[in-house]
Amino acid sequence: MRKTIFHILAVAVLWAACCSLAQAQRGRSYVIGFYNLENLFDTYHDEGKNDQEYLPDGANQWTEAKYARKLTNMATVIRAMRDDNKVWHAILGVSEIENRHVLEDLVIQPEIAEADYQIVHYDGPDRRGVDVALLYRPDVFQVLESRSIPYTFDSTIRFDMSPEEQADFRTRDILMVRGMLGGEMFAFFVAHLPSRLGGKGQDLRARGGEIMYQESMRLMAQYPGIKIVAMGDMNDNPTDESMAVYMHGKERIEDVGPADFFSPFLSMLKAGYGSLAYQGEWNIYDILVVNANLVDAPRGSLRIIPIVKNKYYGRIFHKPFMTQQEGPYKGTPFRTYSSGTFVGGYSDHYPTYIVVSTKSEAK
Repeated sequence: MRKTIFHILAVAVLWAACCSLAQAQRGRSYVIGFYNLENLFDTYHDEGKNDQEYLPDGANQWTEAKYARKLTNMATVIRAMRDDNKVWHAILGVSEIENRHVLEDLVIQPEIAEADYQIVHYDGPDRRGVDVALLYRPDVFQVLESRSIPYTFDSTIRFDMSPEEQADFRTRDILMVRGMLGGEMFAFFVAHLPSRLGGKGQDLRARGGEIMYQESMRLMAQYPGIKIVAMGDMNDNPTDESMAVYMHGKERIEDVGPADFFSPFLSMLKAGYGSLAYQGEWNIYDILVVNANLVDAPRGSLRIIPIVKNKYYGRIFHKPFMTQQEGPYKGTPFRTYSSGTFVGGYSDHYPTYIVVSTKSEAK
C-alpha cells in the first residue's frame, strides 16, 4: 500500500514539474490595446455633458435599440480580437465613452462577459462630454493607483490661444493607471488628444504628448524599472511632433535610449498601414508607444515582441465585417453613422494593439 502511494506521489510530482517546465518554455504573454469606440453614449442626459445629439429626441434619434446595437457591435470586435489571439486583452484602453455606465453595460455583453473586465474611469471636463477609460482583467492585472491628469498650459510651447482662451479651454484628461501585470510593475496612460478640426491644434497635441512624457519620467524616477505604455487616439500620426518630438517616439528599437519611447506604429504608417481614413488618406492616430524598459528588458521579464510578419511590433485589427463594403467609403472602417444616417456599423477607427511577452524568442 505504501509503495503504491509513493508511486502515485512520484508521478504527481513529475507531472507538476513537467507542467511547470512547459509553462516556463511557453512564457507569459499579454495583449495590450486601444480602441476608439466612436461616441458610445447612453440614451439619458447627463448633467453637464453635451450629449443632446445622443438622446431619443436628439439629432441622431439615439434610441435604446440603437444603443443596444452599438454595445453588441463593440463587444463583437473585442470578442473577435480574443478569437484571433486565443486570449482576451489583458489591458484595453478606450476613448469616446460618455460615462462609466456605458462601460458597465459593455463589459456584461454576452460576447465578452467571461473576460470579467473591470473599469478605471474618471468623469472629465471635455466639452463634447466624452472621456477615456481603461478596461483590465483582474486575474492578470492588479491596480495600485490611478489618476486623472488634467490638461494644463504650464509649458514652454508657444500656444496660439490667448491666456483667456486657455483658461476657458476644456478637453479630455489623461488617465494614468499603475499596477502589477504578470508580477511586474506597469503604468498605462490613456489619452484622447485635442481635435484637428479646422486644421488647428498642433500645439495642443504637442502639449498632450509633453504631459504624458513628463509624467512618465516622474514615474521612472520614482519606480526604477517600471514599464510604461502610453496609448490613445492622439489625433496625430506617429511621425507628427506630438509623438516624435514631445513623446520622444523612435522608429527603430536600436535608437531607443533610456529616456525615449519605441513607437511601433511609425514604421507601419510608412509601410502604408492605417487605423482610420480621412479624405482618401490613411492615418494611424490610434497609437501605442512603450518605454525603454519594455524594449531592453532582462531575460525572462516582459518585453514587446513582433506580432505581424515577424517584423512589426504593432497590429491594426480589422475584419471584413468592420469594414465598409460598398459606396464612396468602401474599404474604410464601417462607422455608426454615415452622412448623418444611422448605418449600424462599428467605429470610424480600427483598434490597435501590441503584445508583451517573456518568451525566449522575444528579441
